[in-house]
Amino acid sequence: MPSEESKPVDPAVKEADAKLKGKQAEIDSEPDEGHDHDHDEEQDGGEAATTADGSGSKKQKKKKKSKRDKAKELLTRKSGDQESDIKKAIGGLTPQQMKELLALNPSLAQEVSQASGSADPTPEQTAEMLSKMNLQDIMTGLASTGKNVKDMGAYKFWQTQPVPRFGDEDKAIEEGPLRIQTVDEVDKEPQPLVAGFEWVKVDLCSEEEMKEVYELLNGHYVEDDEAMFRFNYSPSILRWAMMAPGWQKKYHIGVRAIQSRKLVAFISAIPVRLRVRDKTVLCSEVNFLCIHKKLRGKRLAPVLIKEVTRVSNLDGVWQGLYTAGIVLPKPVSTCRYFHRSINWQKLNDCGFSPLPPGSKPQYQIRKYALPDNTSTRGLREMKEKDIDGVVSLLKRYLARFDMAPEFTPEEAHHWFIPKPDGEQAIWSYVVEDNDKKITDFFSFFCVESSVINNSKHDILRVAYLFYYASESGLAQPFDKPALKTRLNSLINDALILAKKARFDVFNALTLMDNALFLEQQKFGAGDGQLHYYLFNYRMKHIAGGVNKKNQLDEDTCSGIGLVMP
Repeated sequence: MPSEESKPVDPAVKEADAKLKGKQAEIDSEPDEGHDHDHDEEQDGGEAATTADGSGSKKQKKKKKSKRDKAKELLTRKSGDQESDIKKAIGGLTPQQMKELLALNPSLAQEVSQASGSADPTPEQTAEMLSKMNLQDIMTGLASTGKNVKDMGAYKFWQTQPVPRFGDEDKAIEEGPLRIQTVDEVDKEPQPLVAGFEWVKVDLCSEEEMKEVYELLNGHYVEDDEAMFRFNYSPSILRWAMMAPGWQKKYHIGVRAIQSRKLVAFISAIPVRLRVRDKTVLCSEVNFLCIHKKLRGKRLAPVLIKEVTRVSNLDGVWQGLYTAGIVLPKPVSTCRYFHRSINWQKLNDCGFSPLPPGSKPQYQIRKYALPDNTSTRGLREMKEKDIDGVVSLLKRYLARFDMAPEFTPEEAHHWFIPKPDGEQAIWSYVVEDNDKKITDFFSFFCVESSVINNSKHDILRVAYLFYYASESGLAQPFDKPALKTRLNSLINDALILAKKARFDVFNALTLMDNALFLEQQKFGAGDGQLHYYLFNYRMKHIAGGVNKKNQLDEDTCSGIGLVMP
């Protein structure tokens, strides 16, 4: 395993390669019947890996040349620079090499054929089409690692859906819906399932049915490639995520085995008003697509996606919001995961936070040590009386970003105020000045991960940075140094509060203004990405806080002001 600085050390980041955060990885394609997931993109050989029991023993992984590596080699062998001008790289390919590149990515070949109007395009036509695409677009079907990776040839389902296509030029894009329909055109009944299964509406108000969803997710939802960690969503977290204001039972869609009555698949959605630059779009925020492991070859994922789309369309909702740890056609934006160790010793014991070469455990513990008390004057827990002030502050702060939700007071109450009973899902804090005005706000939520087959620990508590806002970011003219200083102070306090709440690691993405504090607060760059998608909507690309080399970019602020649980 690579060093701590170059590889994510928390379970959520390790899981990011395999997940649609909130959606199971099968959403990327129409699953192949009986096909096992690819494993041909292994880590480089010779890297140390810490065992699950934390013993630190090393193993060698066989180095294989992946499809991604082969394609990259074709594009970069002459220039030696992955980020070199794509036209130059394409121009250096021989006709045979172009054929090899298309053979590695069947859907890319289909894109070229459609654009050229020929089933057998000439090398000149191929070069012209490829020169209009960036390297990420060309590599997209091969653009990740892990067991859930499939090339674009597997995107049979997405090619039938109203989603943007690779190769679309931003400057030629008119933002708006891709497909216009009326409710009368929508099917009134769901698509038939394979024999032996039936559609059901899952009642999350029922303790018994909530337990079924909990067990399905905890047994069959996202886990890392080494099967060491798996999400462990508690019922309280699930209610918080799936029962926001406006929720309806019909959006909690399940599939049962007729004979056993066992819940074997699930998908959910909640309504969200999303501001996309200067337009407000009503969306279904799709989440928690999960299919029983024994049914992964039954092509249920596309059917579930079609069903949640159908239900949304019957309500006149034509856009869908979702995220993915893999590349699908076509991301609105891409952010990178960062993580901050809090309990380094426990992370090391669990086997995913290795001791860096030449270091000692006590140094790592000191490195991530935090003060016992917060330092921001006026900081306190958010209360119901703060809702209007927080909504006002958050609305003005999120207006700085290209894509962000619009919160009502009722929604703010749900998302930011902890429930009076049961396990806590959200932690929210405000800063109040001498005039009792709310000047700052931040929040984080909890998603636990099960530690599989570990003798020392069975659960990791993972905090995710949620929404925040500060008057320091609203000064006119914009004062970036002042905002950076303020955010570093606030997030340091957030880490201290997370430590007091017994969290082991703190996660954040490169969205909003996070680039201003991630490195200073000792967040480490993960190798997982999160791609944002908007179904049935064409829009220009939004910056995600990283540059073309996937490095944190403080100068190019992220345009994403959206965080999905």
